Amino acid sequence: MVLSKTASQTDVSVHSTFASRYVRTSLPRFKMPEESIPKEAAYQIINDELMLDGNPRLNLASFVTTWMEPECDKLIMDAVNKNYVDMDEYPVTTELQNRCVNMIAHLFNAPLGDSETAVGVGTVGSSEAIMLAGLAFKRKWQNKRKAEGKPYDKPNIVTGANVQVCWEKFARYFEVELKEVKLREGYYVMDPAKAVEMVDENTICVAAILGSTLNGEFEDVKLLNDLLVEKNKETGWDTPIHVDAASGGFIAPFLYPELEWDFRLPLVKSINVSGHKYGLVYAGIGWVIWRNKEDLPEELIFHINYLGADQPTFTLNFSKGSSQVIAQYYQLIRLGYEGYRNVMENCHENAMVLKRGLEKMGRFEIVSKDEGVPLVAFSLKDNKRHDEFEIAEMLRRFGWIVPAYTMPADAQHITVLRVVIREDFSRTLAERLVMDIQKVLHELDTLPAKVNAKLAMTEEEHGKNGTTVKKTAVETQREITAYWKKFVSERNTNKNKIC
Repeated sequence: MVLSKTASQTDVSVHSTFASRYVRTSLPRFKMPEESIPKEAAYQIINDELMLDGNPRLNLASFVTTWMEPECDKLIMDAVNKNYVDMDEYPVTTELQNRCVNMIAHLFNAPLGDSETAVGVGTVGSSEAIMLAGLAFKRKWQNKRKAEGKPYDKPNIVTGANVQVCWEKFARYFEVELKEVKLREGYYVMDPAKAVEMVDENTICVAAILGSTLNGEFEDVKLLNDLLVEKNKETGWDTPIHVDAASGGFIAPFLYPELEWDFRLPLVKSINVSGHKYGLVYAGIGWVIWRNKEDLPEELIFHINYLGADQPTFTLNFSKGSSQVIAQYYQLIRLGYEGYRNVMENCHENAMVLKRGLEKMGRFEIVSKDEGVPLVAFSLKDNKRHDEFEIAEMLRRFGWIVPAYTMPADAQHITVLRVVIREDFSRTLAERLVMDIQKVLHELDTLPAKVNAKLAMTEEEHGKNGTTVKKTAVETQREITAYWKKFVSERNTNKNKIC
């Protein structure tokens, strides 16, 4: 006779998580559960869901660091419970941040004396860094306008249309008009001449990008500085420059040391850089450095006294972890100038391997530049039959996450694929990606053209009165993509039925 036993609903002694009741019930999604569950079950259930995430090492869309040495991982875990804001309790961590600020300031050629301390702060990323730099520019401009008895209610900032969204956030959150220099086909960064033309007496600064998110290109900060110097002389203004070096700040000093983009230029008053990009630290650390104390209005700084010393603080948030600050200091002293240069050279060489592989196919137009962030941005020379979105979608089957996107105004008709080369992307992976892209192209060539199949329906629609209404490029692209996804889904369904 077979004996059976119904497990108690409160029995937590089952050794195997997968034999327990906890894997037979749906996970709470909106409300906290009434009862507790064993720690092993909680871990396993969450870990199982996280398996469905992409592999960070194969996420070629991101600039953010995805690998660090085990020794640094240990330092991070040892400090994971330290709240950075508790400066009294963790004075050494505060000292490490100050060391990082000084090292980065010297890397950017800040005009510091032998015993002079740099002006800067660690942030949770370049977004916060840009907010702080923008606030400093706005307050300094307002103070000057007040002193001159002039209106100070309509500040603006001049950028290229290729700026990261954090600039739009700054403009919206802090009520600053964002004046964008439009792009054009073949020129995907801010034109310095057009930027200077847009400057007026209400411009708090011009923002230049050292490493565009779109194609990795460095904007010509030197030319911008020279043109702006002339305009300031003609007008009597003193419009400054901020350099958004989120991606390029840890690249240019090592690969292009002669390139003038930093504090060597007199109008550059502040620079931000992402430690969690090519600073080689996991996500959660950025830096903003000012040229000197006069460029950061004193009223924005809070002062804390501890251990007999004055600690100035200027941040948007309060509590934050200490781990990333410690990790940045580890990388700076572990790698040194030599180590960073070697890493950046490797990244650049692997980018060139990928670029040459794509060029040999004869199907792609390379839109990135050899000098800049080590990435490869490319588009199809002929996308009438199949487009870049299809390639991105099909590459996911091989594990690769490669973004496809359209350029900003006025180059919206250009679609681009972008592969960011990070420290942990080896030549072997670059060669493998080339082979997988070839496989995708071969398979796409065997499939019917998605555009031709629905072109008549997607490009034009007939209105109620019989008139022809032409759809926008975005609407057309969305419908084409939807049709293609449906076609692929039905094709896979039919395959499964046959199997």
